[in-house]
Amino acid sequence: MSPTRMTGQQRRTQVLAVAEQEFAAAGLHGVSTETIAHRAGITQAYVFRLFGTKKQLFLACVDAAFERMRLAMLAAAGDATGIDALTAMGREYNDMLADRTTLLLQLQGTAAAAAGDAEVRDAVRASFGRLWQAVADTARLDPVTVKAFLAFGMLLNTNAALELADVDERWARQARTRIRPGLFTHITRETNQ
Repeated sequence: MSPTRMTGQQRRTQVLAVAEQEFAAAGLHGVSTETIAHRAGITQAYVFRLFGTKKQLFLACVDAAFERMRLAMLAAAGDATGIDALTAMGREYNDMLADRTTLLLQLQGTAAAAAGDAEVRDAVRASFGRLWQAVADTARLDPVTVKAFLAFGMLLNTNAALELADVDERWARQARTRIRPGLFTHITRETNQ
């Protein structure tokens, strides 16, 4: 095989990488498959042959972003459970927010789902469900604690997307406040169902 010839899987991986950058920046409806094909150095028809539709390509990108996050959090937790697992996963999640492509793909997927596209909603729901289940299964804590952990993660997403680290206003500093041990001790099954 010549050095410039790629296997189908290598080409698929390349197209996904290009598409992730494009969709992260512009969303499902803000980028064309023609642009993705041009950047990948292939024809638009080949993009469709690899992924079927633009929406399927978008969903593959969004799912890959959620999967990167899920696998990284699981690796960070290792054999830990409970609060130790949440602490390790939380640190990894926070570190991964520097990867704007992964962050924005998750947000673009959620935004497209919120815009009323049932197919996107179902796919993003499944991706988020796998992330949720990985946290719950690893931590082995009650659902309210898992919910509080993931809710804080959503705030971290918003902070990162809005680049609040660069905003020196009181509200932005408050939004950047870190979770300290015991912050959620008041949340119980009885107080939040």
